[in-house]
Parts: sequence; structure tokens; C-alpha cells
Amino acid sequence: MLAKYAITGLAASALLAGVAFAQTPNTATGDRPSTAETTSTTAPSSFKGNWRASKMAGLNVYNDSNESIGSINDMLMDKSGNIKGVVIGVGGFLGVGEHLVAVPFEKVKFVNEPIAYTGASNTGGARPSTNTGSSTTTGAATSTSSAKPNPWYPDHAVYSATKDELKAMPEFKYSTD
Repeated sequence: MLAKYAITGLAASALLAGVAFAQTPNTATGDRPSTAETTSTTAPSSFKGNWRASKMAGLNVYNDSNESIGSINDMLMDKSGNIKGVVIGVGGFLGVGEHLVAVPFEKVKFVNEPIAYTGASNTGGARPSTNTGSSTTTGAATSTSSAKPNPWYPDHAVYSATKDELKAMPEFKYSTD
């Protein structure tokens, strides 16, 4: 019985392979682009250097003094797809009591390198770099992580304000109008 199924499977595979080999490749250089030309424009490598929007929600936000001030809850864009604002959640615990503020997208800097911490005491305070080429420190020597940054999203965001300044800003509410 098992031999009967094995022979039937081999025969079906041979028939399907014969049909696949019988097809001739499209070598015409007419108006239609070849398959290689159409797939190269949508290949994943063409999106290299872009970030995933789904990974931006929850991204930690720090200020210039390397203090955690909140996390990104949402990004607001216009009808043409340009991001205009970033909604940052400040305070609260697990989303309860969180104060949402909207800030202009241009004021938020995204950083690929992890935050550099200084020694055991965090009194010197290392500033995160706002460019991808160097880091600026204000204290002792920093210990950097050997982890490679993820190319699909930044490590963190930097916004020039304190947690108290953000809490004092008017609360952002999602409008239904």
C-alpha cells in the first residue's frame, strides 16, 4: 500500500516538473519589463535605511541630560503621509495616569547608538549623541555597548525638555471632529 502511494507521488512530481520545464522564458525586449526589473524596484534592499513605524511606538525618550522623560505613544501625520507630530506619554504607571503631549516632529531627534552610561554612579551624566558619527560626554569615560544597532528602528529619541516641563504642557486629546 505504501509503495502504491510513493509511486503515485513520484509520477505526479514528474508530470508537474515536465510542465514547468516546458515553459519558455520571456526573452522579448518589448514594452513590458522583465521579471528581474520589476522585482528589483520592490526588493527589501531598496528600503534599506528606512525605519519601521510599528517600532516607533514605545520608543524611550530622553532629554539632553540623559534623563528618561517618557516614551512615544503615537506619531501624527498629514494626509500626504508626512509626519507632523509626536505624541509623548509622560509619567504614569503602565499607561495609567499618563500625561500625553504632542510635540513637533522636527524637535525630536532620533539616535541609533545606545545611551552611554558613566561608571557605577550616574552623577556625571553622559549626553546621548544626536548624530550617528560621534558621542558627546560630560563626565567620566563611558562604557559603550558592543551590540550592533538595529537598522529598522532607532535606539531612542531625544527631546529638549524636562519631565516637569512636559507635564506642564497642555494635554493632547484625540479629537473625534
